[in-house]
Amino acid sequence: MSARTLTRAQLGRATLARQMLLERTSGVGVADAVSGLAGMQAQEPKHPFVGLWTRVGDFEEEALRGALLDRSLVRATLMRSTLHVFSAADYVALRMALQPPPSVALRVLGARAEGLDVARVVPAARELLTGTALTFDEIRAELVQRFPDVNDRALGYAVRTMLPLVMVPAADARWGFDRVARFALAREWLSSSLVEVRDALPALARRYLGAFGPASAKDFASWSGVAGTRAVLDGMRDELEVFTDEGGRRELFDLPDAPRPGADVEPPPRLLPEFDNLVLAWDDRSRVIADEHRPLVTTKNLRVRATFLVDGVVAGAWTIAVKRRVATLTLAPFTGTVPKGALTGLRAEAERVLRLTEPDVKDHAVVVAAD
Repeated sequence: MSARTLTRAQLGRATLARQMLLERTSGVGVADAVSGLAGMQAQEPKHPFVGLWTRVGDFEEEALRGALLDRSLVRATLMRSTLHVFSAADYVALRMALQPPPSVALRVLGARAEGLDVARVVPAARELLTGTALTFDEIRAELVQRFPDVNDRALGYAVRTMLPLVMVPAADARWGFDRVARFALAREWLSSSLVEVRDALPALARRYLGAFGPASAKDFASWSGVAGTRAVLDGMRDELEVFTDEGGRRELFDLPDAPRPGADVEPPPRLLPEFDNLVLAWDDRSRVIADEHRPLVTTKNLRVRATFLVDGVVAGAWTIAVKRRVATLTLAPFTGTVPKGALTGLRAEAERVLRLTEPDVKDHAVVVAAD
């Protein structure tokens, strides 16, 4: 029997449903929400706060700070060797599946990797961190004493990438972490051993598909940074649904009971934080952003801009500037205008995010760049 075809709009609606962007979810704990989203980008500590606010109807900042402090959530290096917030349970189950081979992890260092012996550096860092937490400046300083002929940034990158570490939260920090955070060994912070890679890969695939499916093997690889994703999904065919895209070019895998709303469901406008996984989770991102708009989202220094959704797709970017105690959120649509039917909803969302991120200013304002 031939695989069922899914249109781009159907794929988009499926994604929005799983990412809590068709309607805000309520009554779900922050750790469960983050787990259902397959983690959240957290290059800066504020991003998960905004990302959960836009998805969870009864979200409270204190709940996220509390989950980080009680260790039910962790902030750590995960997918594609970038910082994410993950549930502690998912971290234990999936972290080692995301561990890149040393040759891959260190390729980005180029000439700076000269003399770097990961097999010696990682155990040395583990010894340094046993029973304590240190900043990366402190870790590098200690490692330079032991490996004086190796580039200090290469030493830090090897440790950050190859040794499972978590960032230590701060009880009095607005967004949960000090500007210069300390790091601790994951196994000590969570009092748990991490699941071996061979057992973790199918679980990683299920978590990804639950949050971003239906998706191809290339999509899974793009999100995770893991090699061999086709073999993983092929080995799970008996438990997955298989579809094709509307061009018939790509095979798409999904969990059997995952939601796949019809293309006629109308999504509400939403504001997403910088680096949100919604715009990063596939090789083919056309379900959520037009190909011609992708260069408008990633800056020259590789930051991923905060964006807004209209009719379920990324339609523009937004920024906040504070001047004379007035916080102004500017909506910059890619096409120069915002459809009239979406403008009221976008303004309401913008006013709400201003109250979240800039509660202490004298006043708030929302403007459209084309106004």
